[in-house]
Amino acid sequence: VLALAVLLTFILCYNRIFAVTFDESHAMSSGIHARFYNILLAVITGVVIVISMELVGALLISALIVFPAMSAMKLFRGFRSVVICAAMISVLSALSGLLISLVSSAPSGAVVVIVNIIIFALSSALAAIRARK
Repeated sequence: VLALAVLLTFILCYNRIFAVTFDESHAMSSGIHARFYNILLAVITGVVIVISMELVGALLISALIVFPAMSAMKLFRGFRSVVICAAMISVLSALSGLLISLVSSAPSGAVVVIVNIIIFALSSALAAIRARK
């Protein structure tokens, strides 16, 4: 339910969220209520973190938030591309990490973060290869 709410909020408010995160003063001069969207992003992030703590624990949440975004930024430059790629990496790493932890009887949170680290390493390698060409 939370994922659907976050996805709907992002789809419906994409242009305004992009404007506020990219250049808040320009967004305000364009008539966008920047304070509202900043609060909306903070509330959504807070709720996701609180709910995620039940699944993976407090120490692993930062890795689950940071690694997909860093991996996506290695692969893409545009805001929309990075956001979509980060979301796909998050889902992929969560599902594959949970599946691997089920099969191996390892702690699910740690395995999900390990999968995130592997994806980050692969995206960093791919970015380095692209930079050489």
